Amino acid sequence: MEDNEQNQNEQNQNEQNQNEQNQSEQNQSEQNPLDAYKAVCARLGLTMCVYYISRILSGLVSGIIGGFEGMSGTSPAIYALHVAITVIFNYIIPILFAAMVFQSFKNYRGKFRILYKKPRRLARAFGSFPAIYGLGYGIALITLLISLLVSRASGGQSIVQELFKPTTLEPSTDIINMLTMIVLMVVIAPVFEEFMIRGIVFDALKPFGCGMAIIISSILFGLMHGSLYMLFYTTALGFALAYIRYATDSLFVVTILHAIVNAVSAGVLFMSSLAEIAGGEDKLINTVLNIYVMAMLILIVVGVIAFIKRIPVIRKYKIENAWTQIGPGTKTALFFLSVPVIIMLVFAFNEHSKNWLLSLFLR
Repeated sequence: MEDNEQNQNEQNQNEQNQNEQNQSEQNQSEQNPLDAYKAVCARLGLTMCVYYISRILSGLVSGIIGGFEGMSGTSPAIYALHVAITVIFNYIIPILFAAMVFQSFKNYRGKFRILYKKPRRLARAFGSFPAIYGLGYGIALITLLISLLVSRASGGQSIVQELFKPTTLEPSTDIINMLTMIVLMVVIAPVFEEFMIRGIVFDALKPFGCGMAIIISSILFGLMHGSLYMLFYTTALGFALAYIRYATDSLFVVTILHAIVNAVSAGVLFMSSLAEIAGGEDKLINTVLNIYVMAMLILIVVGVIAFIKRIPVIRKYKIENAWTQIGPGTKTALFFLSVPVIIMLVFAFNEHSKNWLLSLFLR
């Protein structure tokens, strides 16, 4: 009898110690979200610094290879090397670094099917494409219009127009080059960019509020695209895709939607290249190209209307905020005050100003 009572007392004591330990861990986790958030911000800034450095190295290596190409002539091997450099430096290296910093492959181990699961309301998610397209490219047209107005007010070509010049891919008379660019736009870019931004980055920020995950991942997505013209509409596009990522809890839909958006632009590249190959004299190709561009403009208008109609629904869809002790303004300020993020912004300024800072060191 005494042994039973002693065992019961020991069990109660162990349970009390366990409860105290759990309470202590809970209190500690509640006291340290600020430090954890600052650490995530620093890692994000460092990841983006590596991304920009990789892009600079990609340009330098491609330039060196281009010099050999000029001496030896264009060859399939040289061209394949250019493509490999683009994929390795612009996508693989930054993603591997981000995955290493955030231990993503360890966290996603056995969960990739969950990460790319099909949401229940699949048709509804894909039905948001017109609104997404209208939002992104509507802002692109507004950005272009503002740059043209500033240029006109300044009496001609201005630095504003130069910086906000659309950076579109040039049509090519080389069919292999054209098809490779389309594959990069429609397949490679959506898969890698979505995994990095709406996958690794979004999941790293989600514990501190899904709203902040949407906002910061969208800003980083915009900064990745390397020009002031693309910054605004890709940020808006990234915001819409991040919202769908949150609503569906999956990368499946956003990857496909990203690919569709790029495919629409790739269609212009494809037909422009065909017109270039035909010497601009094929009336059928020119007519189809003009109809295609008009259809894109109509899609933008329809998309803007669809987005405006969705705003009341979006406002009713409450975004979960897991960390309410600090407001969104403070969280945003903490992000941009992180030293690695400040360095990242310097790299971004260099690229968005057409490598102005880099040219100072290479003179």
